[in-house]
Amino acid sequence: MFPDSEDELPGSLFANRFRTYLPVVVDIETGGFNSKTDAILEIAAVLLAMDGNGKLEIDQTFFHRVIPFPGANIEEAALKFTGIDPYHPLRIARSENEVFSAMFKLIRGSMKTNQCKRAILVAHNAHFDHGFINAASDRHNLKRNPFHPFSSFDTATLSGLAYGQTVLSRACEAANIDFDNGKAHSANYDAEKTAELFCRIVNKWQDLGGWPL
Repeated sequence: MFPDSEDELPGSLFANRFRTYLPVVVDIETGGFNSKTDAILEIAAVLLAMDGNGKLEIDQTFFHRVIPFPGANIEEAALKFTGIDPYHPLRIARSENEVFSAMFKLIRGSMKTNQCKRAILVAHNAHFDHGFINAASDRHNLKRNPFHPFSSFDTATLSGLAYGQTVLSRACEAANIDFDNGKAHSANYDAEKTAELFCRIVNKWQDLGGWPL
């Protein structure tokens, strides 16, 4: 329930809403479907906040292009699908280790601000992104992976329930969220649209009386 004290910080509302888990919206663009062997090309993570009325909103977005790890597989079909050219001379990218270390640090800072003990992945078809996050964390022996190892919020499932649509573009359309197909398959764009969709679903549920009890 909402606190009686006006001095209660929104961060504690966030922690209470998700059982001390911090939802972080992630999208990853890759060179294939195999998290163990295929390259991560882009990653974006959207951090959320909660206002004093318990409504979720976008706080900030982390985005980086990623240098494929040594020996990584990249399928030509994946590049055609995403339109990403990992070999472009003007492509500004950082190593996988650097990118994930920076992202994990940012997430841990948000966890502290929002009084949460662990992050939980939010993604569209979350199993895919979760596999690549865990594989990269293991590959670089990153000890402080903030994400729960297997639990997640899947917006494909949630939007199927809320709007009868499981494709991201169609779910956004049903939720009255602008979606530009020409910008899709960029980690930055898809993560922000997924974050908008997640916030819309959670806030709608609250408006319908689903939370707080």
